[in-house]
Amino acid sequence: MVRNYLKIAWRHLFKNKGYTFINVGGLALGLVVTMLIGLWIHDELSFNTNFKNYENIAQVLMNKTNNGETRTRYNHPYPLADELRSVYADDFKHVVMSSFPGDNVLSVEEKSLNTYGAFMEKDVLRMFSFPMLKGDQNALDDPTSIVISAAMAKAFFGSEDPMGKSMKLNNHSYVTVKGVFEDLPQNANVFDALSAFSGLEELQFIAPWDLYVAMYDWVKVARDRKLWDNNSYQLYVQIADGSNMLGVSDKIKNTLYDHVPDLTQRSNPQIFLHPMKNWHLKSNFKNGVPTGGAIQYVRMFGIIGIFVLLLACINFMNLATARAMKRAKEVGIRKTVGSNKNQLVGQFMLESLLVTLCAFALACMLLGLLLPLFNQLADKQIVFPLANPLFWSAGLGLVLLTSLLAGSYPALYLSSFRPAKVLKVTIRSGKTVLSFRKALVVVQFTVSIILVVGTLVVNRQIQHSKDRPIGYDKSNLIMVEKSTEDYEGKYNALQEALKKSGAVVEMAESSSPLTAVWNSNGGYEWEGKDPDFVTNIVSFYVSHDYGKTVDWQIKEGRDFSRDFASDSTGYILNEAAVQYMGLQDPVGKTIQWYDGEHKILGVVKNLLTESPFEAVKQAIYSINYNETNWITLKLAPGKNLAASLSTVEGVFQGFATDVPFEYQFVDEAFGSKFKTEERMRSLSEIFSLLAIFISCLGLFGLATFMAEQRTKEIGIRKVLGASIGSLFQMLSKDFALLVLVSGLIAIPLAYYFMQSWLENYAYRIGIPWWVFGVAILGVLLVALCTVSYQAIQAATINPVKSLRTE
Repeated sequence: MVRNYLKIAWRHLFKNKGYTFINVGGLALGLVVTMLIGLWIHDELSFNTNFKNYENIAQVLMNKTNNGETRTRYNHPYPLADELRSVYADDFKHVVMSSFPGDNVLSVEEKSLNTYGAFMEKDVLRMFSFPMLKGDQNALDDPTSIVISAAMAKAFFGSEDPMGKSMKLNNHSYVTVKGVFEDLPQNANVFDALSAFSGLEELQFIAPWDLYVAMYDWVKVARDRKLWDNNSYQLYVQIADGSNMLGVSDKIKNTLYDHVPDLTQRSNPQIFLHPMKNWHLKSNFKNGVPTGGAIQYVRMFGIIGIFVLLLACINFMNLATARAMKRAKEVGIRKTVGSNKNQLVGQFMLESLLVTLCAFALACMLLGLLLPLFNQLADKQIVFPLANPLFWSAGLGLVLLTSLLAGSYPALYLSSFRPAKVLKVTIRSGKTVLSFRKALVVVQFTVSIILVVGTLVVNRQIQHSKDRPIGYDKSNLIMVEKSTEDYEGKYNALQEALKKSGAVVEMAESSSPLTAVWNSNGGYEWEGKDPDFVTNIVSFYVSHDYGKTVDWQIKEGRDFSRDFASDSTGYILNEAAVQYMGLQDPVGKTIQWYDGEHKILGVVKNLLTESPFEAVKQAIYSINYNETNWITLKLAPGKNLAASLSTVEGVFQGFATDVPFEYQFVDEAFGSKFKTEERMRSLSEIFSLLAIFISCLGLFGLATFMAEQRTKEIGIRKVLGASIGSLFQMLSKDFALLVLVSGLIAIPLAYYFMQSWLENYAYRIGIPWWVFGVAILGVLLVALCTVSYQAIQAATINPVKSLRTE
């Protein structure tokens, strides 16, 4: 019987090639989109699962509440690690302190490279269970050791054994390679706990914490004096076996109370554990509460995948029920010769399964072709899981689900025909079936319109942020990090040499890069300040020429000047700081800090240095050459860029021979802030277009079938004088009406979804009414274009042919 069913199914599919093409093609597109999204979601959900102790690792974070607003911080005082080890020894298996990750210079003889890594306490290799290719997890016990990635081992030593080889770190200390760890996969990042470090470079080395203390006096002071008010370190933990993450987190939350009483009264600091499983997916916090992160895109694309597959299934159901008349007599004959309803349902479900299997095979071929392009768009390294039984199991489940979803209603509908009726007259679809078919079309285009609205809103939000005033001129600016001490005390000579070269017109130093914030301070006082108001203000330590270099815009007062010795203690505020402090006519007024009084020299327009989607933070700029970490250069305009950069590199090499010259263009660094949103926009655009295409594919099939059914009616109308335009209107108006109904349903749903999405951004757009109009009109035009071919073709058929009877 099954063999007979298969034979009939194959004959039916080959006999109706257009119908088969639309069904198989539509389902294949739906399946390949679903599989691509599924692989992407699996990759996102697999972040950091390569670490053996994944479930028990966490980063220690801190919530501080000032002036009614809670902020989540990832930096802690030095003594906190020892406090957790001693007081809560039973709750933790490992407690590891870490420096902030960043670029450091590693050298071997004449070869020097900027490498991304951090200084961490020795238990880090045991805690994270790093896959060691050489050495073991005790490699960092020696304070003069270093462990490097396989990529770094190859870059420095080629095919030689790196173990025991000497390297120089930051042109300061010699270290010995005691271990080589396997390169971490793309979806793994030790420093991924907060969005501030999400998506940074791949970890290339880990150096011992004791070496960090020995290299930097300020770290040694923090350790020896047990400074609880210097929050400059990160902290990672592994809870003890059998312990509960939430329970341990709740137990340690008040650890700072006894040690920083003043801070406790002002800010109510509470530390908590942020599990590793949430580092990538739930890295955003607002008012001390996790508000999402990558998880919002996982949910969004998961919903899109379900919708796209649903659209393809709707096509199948619509076409199968529309073509019911073609198979009515077949059902009648089968029932007459003894087939029962269950057998007929089985036959039609088998046909659905066959179509889905063909679609799945085509989808797998498309997946292999499209995966490289998808990886490029999504910035992933997903491989076709050809040998993964989980993929094929999931694929089989998807096939069964799709065939059941797509074939169930048509099978039940077709098997319900009565033999006496269908063999006597030509059966026509009842009102119930037509209403159901129309409802499915409405669902299709409702989803399509929602996706189009979403894409338009995302595009407008990104462009809105790109068009935002940034307060400085980012053209021709490059940034160079002072990753070693080789540049110390050479600023004036370096500046003179660079300007003399003609490649640079301005140069300045700063404590943070122009596109980020590295420092903030409290403890500021000024006249009229509320005694209970707790301050937290971003601090930029800069050189005198910073304003001229970045071309900031003075709103009040003046810029820093070497002509006034007192400017070394002066402050320049941004607009946000003036508003934050509630100052009127701020120029000339005084601000007190721990190191004395500081006169306000001027006010500049807000410089956008962090997220372009968030409000600019209050900031103070002050002169301090000892705290600078970055050099910003303004290249001479109009000159050959490659030649200028070569000249600049030569000058830098003259002052720091063993330091590799690496730079960032400010406009590129600023543009990278949109990287995630741009990537999601590209993917959503593609998925939206595919959703519309799948919907129109089904619409094309329905229009073709309806035109076939009304051939004689069209012939009679033409004989009676109907024009091609009136016939086109007759055939397309029903579809146009369905699209308009879909638009009315989609408007409130799309508004709700997109308004919820926009809540994630402080600097955001409103949703104008025309966005919905454009989406509906666009989908309507595409739908009419899809129907028009069949409508016009049917309207231009010679009435003699359409009215002829066999």
